Amino acid sequence: MVFDKKGTTTTVFQEDVELSSFLENLNNSYSKIKNDQLIINLFSFTTLTAGNVLEFLELSNTHRATNKSFVLVTDKVAYDEVPEAIVVVPTLQEAQDIIEMEEIERDLGI
Repeated sequence: MVFDKKGTTTTVFQEDVELSSFLENLNNSYSKIKNDQLIINLFSFTTLTAGNVLEFLELSNTHRATNKSFVLVTDKVAYDEVPEAIVVVPTLQEAQDIIEMEEIERDLGI
């Protein structure tokens, strides 16, 4: 698992591991990154379904409850295939844009 921290945002990458192992490693490492805005890069997974993405829902809800952003990045699952409770975008740039917008909303109290 690779953590790429820029400012208050950490992007998490993983290569050649099954989704269940990645999620377990992410949960085990969460205490190190819990205070950051999180981008979870899922591009290394060649096959993903909406059901796979939903496995991140509990961690996403926990993280977002602390007023932090949690964004999954994959082009294998469309945002309209998953509930609004989890944020999915197709590119890293869109993930950064979402985090920027959410930070502005938090600053404005929206």
